[in-house]
Amino acid sequence: MKPAQLQQNQDYFLFDPEALDQISYSHFDPAYYQQHHTLRGQARGRGAAHFITLTGNLYCVLRHYRRGGWMARLTEDKYLWSGLDRTRAWREWHLLRAMVEKQLPAPRPVAAHVRHRGWYYTADIITQQIAAAQSLAVLLEKAEMRDDLWRRLGNTIRSFHQQGIYHADLNAHNILIDDKERFYLIDFDKGEQRAPAPAWQRANIERLQRSLQKLTLQNPRGFHFKPLHWDALLQAYSSGN
Repeated sequence: MKPAQLQQNQDYFLFDPEALDQISYSHFDPAYYQQHHTLRGQARGRGAAHFITLTGNLYCVLRHYRRGGWMARLTEDKYLWSGLDRTRAWREWHLLRAMVEKQLPAPRPVAAHVRHRGWYYTADIITQQIAAAQSLAVLLEKAEMRDDLWRRLGNTIRSFHQQGIYHADLNAHNILIDDKERFYLIDFDKGEQRAPAPAWQRANIERLQRSLQKLTLQNPRGFHFKPLHWDALLQAYSSGN
């Protein structure tokens, strides 16, 4: 995948020419898709991801980068400018591209946009939607997951870690499973490629465990996660089987 790059005044664009033959700000405006009846829905949560259809019936996800935590009280979506290559959109796009080239189960990047204004910037990213998939969180709200799938998930996470891929927010909402029972990791904002090391890999796994435990406490009668499930995941992650 060889990306194309374009600048129009204060707007910078990065895109896959195999998916888009041209790019403009309208590609990152939800109102544009609503006007052309190609806005298929919106995900819940802070990320406010929009499900869109691009030319050629390519199903994608448009996400505007938004602040979280205490910084969100100061600014909803502005980030300090320190160069185009250091923007969140550029970094995530190139990380996704590297993962696709490594054949890791992650979304294919389609386009990224950065608007630079003085000391700050805002940003958006478009990725290809994983077909017929739901999050691990949603799945476990409905039913218990088989032990062999927990082991498959452990192997999936292991495959990313072996390639030095760090996910900054590995939680049950950022893991998808499709109708063929294949797992994918999504939302690599603030992710990066690192030298494989037990410390950050263990912290990554523990973050997922805390996410599952939190959802269990929030839904004591409606979330199907047990310690034995975690044991199956860890065994597969540690042994590769």
